[in-house]
Amino acid sequence: MSEQTVASGSSFVVAPALDVLEGRCVRLVGGDPSRVTIEGGDPGQAAARFAAGGASLLHLVDLDGAFSGSPTAGLIERIARAAAGVPVQVGGGFRTLDAVAAALTAGAARVIVGTAALEPAFLADAVAQFGDRLVVALDARDGNVAVAGWRETADLDVLDHAHTCAASGVARLLVTSTGRDGSLAGPDLDLLKAAMAASELPVMAAGGIASLEDVRQVRAIGCEGVVLGSALWSGRVSLADALRAASEEGDA
Repeated sequence: MSEQTVASGSSFVVAPALDVLEGRCVRLVGGDPSRVTIEGGDPGQAAARFAAGGASLLHLVDLDGAFSGSPTAGLIERIARAAAGVPVQVGGGFRTLDAVAAALTAGAARVIVGTAALEPAFLADAVAQFGDRLVVALDARDGNVAVAGWRETADLDVLDHAHTCAASGVARLLVTSTGRDGSLAGPDLDLLKAAMAASELPVMAAGGIASLEDVRQVRAIGCEGVVLGSALWSGRVSLADALRAASEEGDA
């Protein structure tokens, strides 16, 4: 496996989002492939640009993999090369142990699992095999967990799932309010706080981040980082300004 790891410590992480659909970067509303709001072009070029801009972590979502249940061949290798040493965490269609292992071998620093994490046996085996290189996605819709590329909703309370993940030894969570993703409506701070309380795990926030103040608020409530998507791609927030906001002394 690749030895690439994500630096640990107290620094708040701003991770630019690379959501890849049919070979190009896009932004979707609520994860709906029929609602593309931004066309972002070549993902390798974007990865190189964000790496050069000072990002310490890139957040790659293989949307085709999420919708099909099978990761896109060659995508991780391409983005990892373009990122030039900046760690990449990747999600989208990782529903077997072999798929997770292959992603790490291909150059991912962390792999995000969502749908598969609802299976206790898979979760236990994945934690044992991959440790802190495994991230569980808590994708919330109306209080329950969204699965299968957000096309379905499981009969499982999102906070109960957060507690189960913690009890299973999961190292960290990626918490997304699916209804806010791509909306620029602001983060669901109540959801983030509740997930941290239920799990007592490090949480990276995603969904709805629209401004530097949103970045500061997410940091202030205790999240370990934020995924910056539509706000960054639309030009509402620059990566340089977001990184400065993430490193400010004191509370927001």
